[in-house]
Amino acid sequence: MLNATLLSIIEEAGVAVMILTEGLEEAELLGSRLTRAEVRRQVKTMSDAAAGLPMGTRTLLAEIDWDGWQAVARQLNEGGTAADAALWFAARSLVPAMLMWLRVYRQNQPELFVYQALAGPA
Repeated sequence: MLNATLLSIIEEAGVAVMILTEGLEEAELLGSRLTRAEVRRQVKTMSDAAAGLPMGTRTLLAEIDWDGWQAVARQLNEGGTAADAALWFAARSLVPAMLMWLRVYRQNQPELFVYQALAGPA
């Protein structure tokens, strides 16, 4: 259930990033205070959820750039030009790749995306 919850959070935040950045150039994203803040929040949500996935799950989803997500999370926390570069890299590279791979894995390993009810008292 943890996997399904975190993967759902990642997907929802990723779709939000794609919608918010559609058609934007780097300067437009970085120059827009509101859009930039919301994209940063959504990317941070994705990186936090990714960090919360168990190592075994990350191993099963081997094509996803987990190291890249960790680096983006660190750079976003540093602020300045490193954070700007990380935000743009995430929006243009990491997020689309993550969403693509999650679609593939949903087809090949659907059990990772299924919410399972907890067994109650008999």
